[in-house]
Amino acid sequence: MKYLKMCLPDAEFVETALDETPKFAQEDVNMIYLGPMTEKTQEKVINKLLPYKNRIEELIEKNTVFLFTGNALEVLGDYIENEDGSKINGLGIFPVHSKRDMMHRHNSYFIGEFEDIKIVGFKSQFTMMYGDNSENYFAKVEKGIGLNKESKLEGIKKNNFIGTYIIGPILILNPLFTKKILKMLEVELEADTKIALEDDTMAAYEARLKELEKL
Repeated sequence: MKYLKMCLPDAEFVETALDETPKFAQEDVNMIYLGPMTEKTQEKVINKLLPYKNRIEELIEKNTVFLFTGNALEVLGDYIENEDGSKINGLGIFPVHSKRDMMHRHNSYFIGEFEDIKIVGFKSQFTMMYGDNSENYFAKVEKGIGLNKESKLEGIKKNNFIGTYIIGPILILNPLFTKKILKMLEVELEADTKIALEDDTMAAYEARLKELEKL
């Protein structure tokens, strides 16, 4: 979000604490971001967002831009399963579920194809997600894993909603993806208009992509 603020210096950014009513509950917004969180915080976030389930679904249908990264996507699934088999109900917006394995953290590099660009990043997670995202995946895996170790389809994309386990942070690591987010936000960029730090972020992106492709 710090990078997006640099790209959109005139935009209003609203940060919502757990004990506050989210701005989207009562008025339309351009974008909603939710990042990675602890397992305990996941339960608090689910309880916080549950009253707004219908509103979130409405905003997804209205093409509001969503970006959920890391384990944030899990709160919108059917449930999160603990190692002992107990389950934490999610919002049930997407027909997926997650399984925790807190004794084994999965770490990996990622390269995937989203529309006409390649996405690079990292994964570091105690959970794997299961469900059919073949009709609404975010990126097709070239290197790494998808929703789980057996999947080659990463994340969920529905309209302008994007949920992904990829971290990085994803926007500053992927300037071409950042431009797509700006396009979703209907920010008009001229052909010669550069986003914040574009020369540096593009050089780093191209170098990282080459390096990861060699692994």
